[in-house]
Amino acid sequence: MTNNVLSVSALTKSIKQLLESGFPSVWVEGEISNYINHSSGHRYFTLKDEGAQIKCVIWKGMSRYLFFEPQNGMKVKACGQVTVYEKSGQYQLTVTNMQPSGIGALEIAFQQLKIKLEKEGLFDPEHKRPLPEYPRKIGIVTSPTGAAVRDIINIINRRAPWVELIIRPTLVQGEGAAADIVKAIEEFNEYAQTDLLIVGRGGGSLEDLWPFNEEIVARAIYNSDIPVISAVGHQIDFTIADFVADLRAPTPSAAAEIAVPDSAELKEYYIDIYKRICAAQVENISAYKSNLIGLVSRYGLRRPLEIINSRLQRIDDLSQHFKQSAAHAVDQFKNRLAVVNARLGSASPKNIMSRGYAFVSSPHTGETIRSFTQTAVGDDIDIRLFKGSLSAKVSRVRGEN
Repeated sequence: MTNNVLSVSALTKSIKQLLESGFPSVWVEGEISNYINHSSGHRYFTLKDEGAQIKCVIWKGMSRYLFFEPQNGMKVKACGQVTVYEKSGQYQLTVTNMQPSGIGALEIAFQQLKIKLEKEGLFDPEHKRPLPEYPRKIGIVTSPTGAAVRDIINIINRRAPWVELIIRPTLVQGEGAAADIVKAIEEFNEYAQTDLLIVGRGGGSLEDLWPFNEEIVARAIYNSDIPVISAVGHQIDFTIADFVADLRAPTPSAAAEIAVPDSAELKEYYIDIYKRICAAQVENISAYKSNLIGLVSRYGLRRPLEIINSRLQRIDDLSQHFKQSAAHAVDQFKNRLAVVNARLGSASPKNIMSRGYAFVSSPHTGETIRSFTQTAVGDDIDIRLFKGSLSAKVSRVRGEN
């Protein structure tokens, strides 16, 4: 009998193997209590209902996938593996995924994520891109079987039949929907051939619309290089995707109307422009015609040769007047020049020397000798006469009488 006795460790290990192999993955719904967000990054809490409770743990590596902060009293659905903590001999649920359960918990999770993303700047208007005015290709991320996709197709085909629509069938509710929406947005960005994305679905409960409230979807829309219109539910429904998107449409049908111009309205618009251009051209032609008639009726255009001859005669008159004025000016200049020459001639040294005067200077210095004090007996001097010159030597010096 003693051969069948197990140690506590062996029994616990057997129980651990049995439980963990029997419950590899399980969803459990209950209310959170004793919630601890440990400094290590791990989270510990108890999940309970009216009849029982189970301890739970979310390891640090999985915590980053939470899109809300759990709170005591919050009802949730937790997915994980049943494990045994051998040291205390207690079984627990190692949680890998957790979602709020019930409207109250979903509202809390919605507000928590909204505040978080708003602080990070995901809702900032500066980040929102303008929609293309005339898109050629539009990508649609939605369920291929819902009424939303049919409304979008019908409205866009009616308003802008030239637009090419590319539909990426997507889960829009339930498990895996958020991940599928993210993948669809990323695929369109990798394809890089669409001008605009419409992401959405028709109406439903808060739980049905919840994939569009998940953080991974919000970040995929924010990181998209293609402008995104969020079209989720009805006009009264608001999701996190609406706040992040470049534009929120109240319904999928409204998104289709926003995305493309109405061809009928465009036709009327361009017809109106055409009419305005024609009217403006008619008015311009009429104005040019009036100007032309006015020019033709002028005297100068009726008798151009007479005007030319008149101008030629005027040129001849001006030319004759110029010649007379020039001749008179030349005569006046000649008279003034003669007077100046006469004055210069009377003051010329040559004229003075012709009257018997001479110019005396030193042959050594060239200095003009004006006074007896500038010479001495025996000095050489040059004497310039009216005709010719003399070289002489001073033999006597006399002062003024």
